[in-house]
Amino acid sequence: MVKMVSHGKHIAIIVQQLNKFNPENQSVEDFLNESAKTLQTLNVTEEKFVLETLAGCIEYKSLLDVVVNAFFVRDGKYCLISERNLYVVICYLATFQLEELGLQHFSRIVKSLDTAKMHKFLRFFFNALYLNTWIKDEWSRFYDSLYVKENWIDPLLRWQPKVQQLIEQLTDKLNNRTTTVKTSTVTQPKEFNLTIPKPRAIPIPLPIPVLEKGPPVPPSTYKPPKEKKQLEEIKTKNRQKAEDLLLKANTNQFKCATTNPEKGESTHNGMKSRPAFRAQKIQSKIDNIPIKLNAAAILREGALYQRKMEQELKRIENLLRGAGDPSEFLEWQKQMRGKDLEEQLAEIECRRLQGKLSHEEAVLAHQNVTQENKKKADLMREEKAELMHQYAEKRLQEQKEMRELVEQVVEGHKNAKQAKLKLQKYKQQIVQEVCEENRELLRQALEEEEEKLRKRCELIQQIRAIESLPSLKHKFVDLTETGGHGLICEMSVVELRERLALLREAQKAAEEEKRDQIIHEKQAKEQLLLDKLDQISVFRAELGRAAALKQEEKKRKSQAGESHMKDERILNLQKKIVEKAMERKKQAGLLKITPQKTSITSRKDSLQWNHWKELEESRERRFKTLQHGFTARETAQKMAAYEAARSGATACILRSEVK
Repeated sequence: MVKMVSHGKHIAIIVQQLNKFNPENQSVEDFLNESAKTLQTLNVTEEKFVLETLAGCIEYKSLLDVVVNAFFVRDGKYCLISERNLYVVICYLATFQLEELGLQHFSRIVKSLDTAKMHKFLRFFFNALYLNTWIKDEWSRFYDSLYVKENWIDPLLRWQPKVQQLIEQLTDKLNNRTTTVKTSTVTQPKEFNLTIPKPRAIPIPLPIPVLEKGPPVPPSTYKPPKEKKQLEEIKTKNRQKAEDLLLKANTNQFKCATTNPEKGESTHNGMKSRPAFRAQKIQSKIDNIPIKLNAAAILREGALYQRKMEQELKRIENLLRGAGDPSEFLEWQKQMRGKDLEEQLAEIECRRLQGKLSHEEAVLAHQNVTQENKKKADLMREEKAELMHQYAEKRLQEQKEMRELVEQVVEGHKNAKQAKLKLQKYKQQIVQEVCEENRELLRQALEEEEEKLRKRCELIQQIRAIESLPSLKHKFVDLTETGGHGLICEMSVVELRERLALLREAQKAAEEEKRDQIIHEKQAKEQLLLDKLDQISVFRAELGRAAALKQEEKKRKSQAGESHMKDERILNLQKKIVEKAMERKKQAGLLKITPQKTSITSRKDSLQWNHWKELEESRERRFKTLQHGFTARETAQKMAAYEAARSGATACILRSEVK
């Protein structure tokens, strides 16, 4: 058993060391070694007690935190968080060291500390209900439940009666202390003098509406209307007319394509008698059209012409040094491109004819399918007629049953109406009595409310009269004085205005200087643009002459004729298409389809024919553009070589003149 004189001092040392401990930065062994160095002033028994208590508090921290955290939540709400380790030490001594210390030594340690804190904690911890319930369950999460019960819970319950005597001693000590303290007068709250709300008035019940007797169901509801039959007859007549017109249109659909020989001769003679139309060429002067350019366009065009002139000078220097002429390579390139173009056009024509052949085959297959669908449709119409007949008979039977049921329900309603009338009269009498009572209560309530409202209005008028009295407040301001806040940058309003005037003058001077600089830069830029425009006009004149020569040569070469070869594959495909078209026309003549379906198929055929016609026209346009591009490329290459030689010479002349 450890004997110590100053118990409170040792507990304070333990709490201080626990406050320093940080498990993230140092281990337990290092912490205990450092603590042993600081405790060298104590004797051996005291140092041993302090170190053992420190080690135990750190080792069983999870168990002790359960009790201390619950204490702060329940009984220790107003205790300081900084004193948490004090409760941890007392909990450790009571749980693990009470047998070794003894009750007498433990009571000395407790009495050396704050009485109110120890009384509150021991009363919480040595509660038998808490020990047997949630403390035991929480500790069983960390250790085995049997071990917890035998080694910790049972010893605490054995010591509980003796510790209870210690708690009573602490309460007596607290009571003696509190008697000497002067009690201050406590303010006693009083209830507000609020007006009691009166009960709400009972609302007047609404009168029950009396339902009028409905008119009987007219007999016309069970009979079909005459207008429906008339509309059906008109509909069938219109359908027959439309089918006749459609049949006539299908039979005479190609009548407009037949030519009248008399009319043809008369129109031909009329065309011969008219004078031939002669188109006149518009002579345009492209070189003289004025074009307004902005600064960016002038600089861009000047840079372009400068770059072209440098390239041309390099080319002439290379020719002077002995470089070769690319005319032979350009001729070979032209021949190869012509062959590639012919092969490409032949391939395109083959693909077009193959697509047309597949279209003809698809039309034949569609005609075969329409014949099969016609047979199936006839069978389905017969089946539908039989089913409609059966459905009509079933519907008539159901209507008869419904009429009988309606008659039975009407008889039952007649008996129920008499009972309802008697009940309604009785209820009306009750309602009249209740209405009279409600009116009297409402009249009394209205009188009381009017009296209260009158008093409130008088009070509001008095308050408004008091508030309407004028209040005079004058404050004189001296603009030459500072605010007097004690700041270094303080200044009066007059000084502030003078400084702002100086700043405005400085700003105006800077703006004038900047404006002069911008004007000088603008004048320099305008002079540069004028120089560039002179240079561009010279280059444009030379390019106009070169374009005129290029146009004359193009006219000479465009007079030559063009001829293109046809491939054997194309001829074979054209023959197959003609054969398939003849077979399709024979098949169409054999078919006998209803007017509606023939119109649909003819519409589809016309749409498909227009589609293929558009495809052929687009392919022909593509063929012409390819030919035109090929010829234009050849002429452009030749003219480029001629123009390069000519413009190179003119550029050298211009350069010498400028120098």
